[in-house]
This record gives sequence, structure tokens and C-alpha cells, in this order.
Amino acid sequence: MTSIPIRDGQVPDVERRTILVVDDEDTFRERLVRALHERGFQATGAASGDEALRLAERETPEYAIVDLRMPRMSGLHVVRKLHAMDSTTRIVVLTGYGSIATALDAVRSGAVNYLTKPADLDEIIAAFNHDGAPAIEPPPTLIPSLDRVEWEHIDRVLTECDGNITQAAELLGLHRRSLQRKLSKRPGPR
Repeated sequence: MTSIPIRDGQVPDVERRTILVVDDEDTFRERLVRALHERGFQATGAASGDEALRLAERETPEYAIVDLRMPRMSGLHVVRKLHAMDSTTRIVVLTGYGSIATALDAVRSGAVNYLTKPADLDEIIAAFNHDGAPAIEPPPTLIPSLDRVEWEHIDRVLTECDGNITQAAELLGLHRRSLQRKLSKRPGPR
């Protein structure tokens, strides 16, 4: 399927674009699907990576919004498999646990953009039009907090271990439970 850029956050009714929303949070997924329907998309929700791939096998979507952290199959695996099915599918990764390492992995896996929650619908729709060009003005350089740097390092190691907490804890020199406690907390402010 070919994709036509979205203009001004609207899609013409005669050309309803298919979009797949993959998120294990039922309430968030259902609200996003409903909002996308209101914007003219033919939106479908999937609660897991397995369900998303089954739906995509029937008909590959033109667009996909994929949550990064889901049970059983990570969002990065979903991105890779969706991209392998149809390289023209424009994928945006949406996560509450963003890091530089996972953003790079998502883009390398086939995503066109990476957003952290909370993101409003206009930001999500605009993210599909990202063409990889640098921003007109570079974003201001912020010095991250020590907590944030630690969290990003842990997240990078965990990503390199394909989510294996035991292996990541060993590489980080932490006890497995200590790593689990750190992972259960949100990262510190930038």
C-alpha cells in the first residue's frame, strides 16, 4: 500500500487510511482508536503484539502506532515484524518509558518516529510525516539528571539483552530484584 502524507491532521473521508493501534492498556488504546476514527482513519486496536501481527497478516496497515513495552512481545519486535511484512507501513513508537537507546532501536527497526507519553493526537498524527530531516532550529541542549542518565543506561543494557532482566542485572552488577525495583520506577526528570 502506498501512503499519502497527512495534511493538517485530517484525512479525506473518501480515502480513509488504515491505522493499527498496538497497546496493552485497554482504555488508552480504545480512546486513541475512537479519536482516530473521528479524524477519518479506519482505525483498529490490538492488545498485544501477537494480535497486531495476526491483523496485519490479513491486511497490512498504512500506519501503525506501537507501544514499546507490552507483555510477551516487545514493541520493538512488533515494529520489526510489521516493517518486514510491508516496508511502506509508517510506524510510530509511543512509550511512557523513553530513552535514547530505544528511540534509536525503534528507528533502526523501521519506525518513522518515536514519541513519549503523554502525546496528544495532533503530535501523533504529525509524527507520521517525519521525513528524517533535521529540525529547523536545533532543540535546546538539556543536561539530564543523574537519575535519568542511570535509567537510560539500564534501559540500553536491557534492550541489548532483549529484555532478559537476569542477564541485564548480571551485566550491570546488580541483583535481579534491585534491577526490577529500578525498572518499576519512572525515570527522573531530564
